[in-house]
Amino acid sequence: MIKAGVIGATGYVGTELIRLLEKHSDVELKYITSKSYVGKSYDEIYENYRGVFDMECHEQDIEKIADEVDVIFMALPHGIASKEIDEKILEKAKVIDIGADYRISDQEVYESWYNTEHGSPELLKEAVYGLCELKREEVKKTRIVANPGCYPTCSILSLSPILKEGLVEEDSIIIDAKSGVTGAGRSLNIGTHYTECNESFKAYGIASHRHTPEIEEQLSEVSGSDIVLNFTPHLVPMNRGILVTAYAKLKSPKSYEEIKAVYEKHYGDEHFVRLTKEGIFPETKWVKGSNFCDIGIKVDERTNRVIVVGAIDNMIKGAAGQAVQNMNIMFGLDEKSGLEDVSIFPG
Repeated sequence: MIKAGVIGATGYVGTELIRLLEKHSDVELKYITSKSYVGKSYDEIYENYRGVFDMECHEQDIEKIADEVDVIFMALPHGIASKEIDEKILEKAKVIDIGADYRISDQEVYESWYNTEHGSPELLKEAVYGLCELKREEVKKTRIVANPGCYPTCSILSLSPILKEGLVEEDSIIIDAKSGVTGAGRSLNIGTHYTECNESFKAYGIASHRHTPEIEEQLSEVSGSDIVLNFTPHLVPMNRGILVTAYAKLKSPKSYEEIKAVYEKHYGDEHFVRLTKEGIFPETKWVKGSNFCDIGIKVDERTNRVIVVGAIDNMIKGAAGQAVQNMNIMFGLDEKSGLEDVSIFPG
């Protein structure tokens, strides 16, 4: 059994981690922490766990937890994990950071976009960007995984095949993305109050969203050239889900069948990436509650562009589910373990 600890167990991502890990046949939850609910049992905080999971929340003592577990999940906002994780911790336990601290390899880029000092820059070269379908072999060997952001997961998976095959103009990429309100986390924020976001639809972080350098870095690695793109996120008044519509100009005319063949080549054997049939495009309701990423493509011959639509559940494939998928890979388990659920419909 893999002994696991969850730091930040009572946030939205933390609750999904608990749900997935508690039923995982190869995992024993040994330790959970919460800054706000120290001393309270989990089913006191979340009534849906009554009679299911009643572990007590403890204070955040990383060194003590590392002595008792095999893997630590860090479900915390950016700027915290890098100040808590060091070589001493990694000698005892593997770490999966669901925050942003190790996602960007360049310390200066991270600090400029996140406006905070990185606490352990010496670990940036060791940390593996845990987008499982692209970095599986690296994840197998590492002690520390940077769990990708939700928008980047959907965006990178949607665009990687055509960039890797050199089919599109690298400077033509536009990503239009929408997310449910859980993407903002559980902390109080006036922008996510019911009366502020219900019956409304807005763009935010235009030309300045922190996931931009993460997407650009990974797509640059995939394509072998420097990618600079437009990324515009939007807030949708729904609980969860991400829909990405990405546009790119083809270097030369291609048919739908030719583009689809490229996606089949890269994802045909991937369990968690599903390609839709021609004329059918992903919807967030078809991935809600699951670890799937659905991708559909359209070739616009009139403009010589390819349009790629991707959908994930931001809390599962975009966070907790991918973290469990990374854990499975790190410990040599079946990648699907604990993640077999299909989407919840209606949800």
